[in-house]
Amino acid sequence: MSFNFFAANKESHKEPDSSGPQLKPAGLKNRSPIVWAAVTIAFTFFVIGFTAPKAVAQSGGDQAAAAVRYTLMLQNVFDFIQKHYVEEIDPQKLYEGAMKGMFNALEDPYSAFLAEKEMQDLNQNVIKGTYGGVGLYISETKNPDGSQSFIEIASPMEGTPGWRAGLQPGDLIIKIGEDSTDSITMDEALNRLKGPAGEAVHLTIRRGVKLEFPVTLVRAVIEVPTVKHALIGDIGYLRLISFSNMTAERAKEALQGFKNQGYRGLVLDLRNNYGGLLQSAVSVSNLFLDGGLVVSVKSRIPGQNSVFNASKDPVVPENIPIVVLINKGSASASEIVAGALKDRGRAYLVGEKSFGKGSVQQVYPLDKSGFKITTARYFTPSNVNIDKIGIPPDKEVLFPQFSDEDAEQLNKLISGKKIPLFVENNPKAAPGNIDSFARQLTAEYKLDFSLVRRLIRDEQNRTQIAPVYDIEYDVQLQEAVRIIRDGNYRQLIGGTKNLRDLQEAAGKAETLVLTPDKR
Repeated sequence: MSFNFFAANKESHKEPDSSGPQLKPAGLKNRSPIVWAAVTIAFTFFVIGFTAPKAVAQSGGDQAAAAVRYTLMLQNVFDFIQKHYVEEIDPQKLYEGAMKGMFNALEDPYSAFLAEKEMQDLNQNVIKGTYGGVGLYISETKNPDGSQSFIEIASPMEGTPGWRAGLQPGDLIIKIGEDSTDSITMDEALNRLKGPAGEAVHLTIRRGVKLEFPVTLVRAVIEVPTVKHALIGDIGYLRLISFSNMTAERAKEALQGFKNQGYRGLVLDLRNNYGGLLQSAVSVSNLFLDGGLVVSVKSRIPGQNSVFNASKDPVVPENIPIVVLINKGSASASEIVAGALKDRGRAYLVGEKSFGKGSVQQVYPLDKSGFKITTARYFTPSNVNIDKIGIPPDKEVLFPQFSDEDAEQLNKLISGKKIPLFVENNPKAAPGNIDSFARQLTAEYKLDFSLVRRLIRDEQNRTQIAPVYDIEYDVQLQEAVRIIRDGNYRQLIGGTKNLRDLQEAAGKAETLVLTPDKR
């Protein structure tokens, strides 16, 4: 029984005369039994018409048949609302609501319906390579018990308002304006962060457990950056900021420059690189690998599976040691490169575990709207997927962490804005003056000197053109350079495990913990 029953019988059911006395709730018992019988019969048909397809679909077990039945149900409900809702409703509003609901049901932060405005923004960003915003890559994160969710900063883009404000991977945006991000969707959050350049966006940031502070960002025209490079003595330093159509070509030019200057080692920095184009990641891997597998892409449809291999004759010869820097802001395409170099034994990884985004999305247009959807997962050369797992470094190197007590003092230091004021008033401060100011703050706020000194350096870098690298305070870069210069690189590479071995070892360790001792 379908909702067409109601359309066919619409004329046989007359509405009460609105000119007569209005019934109050207590007067419902005075309704004619015949009227109530008619209402009951109609309601029964409504329930039968709504639930029968569901019961058949569940008992049939045929996914294709169930899909047809549910599609008809959606169409019938759409038609019924159009004809019977108390007010006339815009069909586009119903359509967009249904589409959003379907994609939300996937519980996949990377799949979403794109309304007309969002689709226009996406097309504009792809074509022009620029957009108005604050320069943050974000994702949704939830408490372990699912009680609350916030927007997590996966990575700030260098040189943007978010980066200049000192926002870091792992920071939580707990409020946009006065609204908690627990009550808005990812798409709504993106829409509020993006917009015309020159307008302010007010955020509340949580870092760690106790450190919370407000940040006001002024939107700017964001141009997606690609590559930075320089020599550290005789070691090439190549930083990939994103993976665009031009990344591989720019990286190749930098590597050729290192070769001309006689470099003897390479640091490939993928920290805070939130990804980009799959083909760009493959092309970058070509620069370091002499043929062989880079990544495989697997979907539900076997005919759509793909395998990407490196070409022969890499730009970086085998005798050049490579250390790759990763952190929790390294995601997607940067994890493809890091995973390929690690599994193929071509690089040693230093830093922190990467973000863990091992899925592939595609965008499809629907008239003026559209949608993005996860269509496949990628697998590293050792045939593992790192989605929601990440890639662990071969050697973990962490920046100094602050305690809960430090967080309270940092709140006071940030609120007082003493560091930005010092940098503004002393744009060319000598190292001695900076150290003296850092010691003053250390004594006042009971904080570690190196932490305060780094905060001052970070503020300096945000208010001027940042250096390509900062080896004085970058402990991860320090370690990468040390590994290359110490001469034991080959020994370290020989002792590493590929990602499959690491995941299997982690699974066995978990089993041992969960299995009780039966002796």
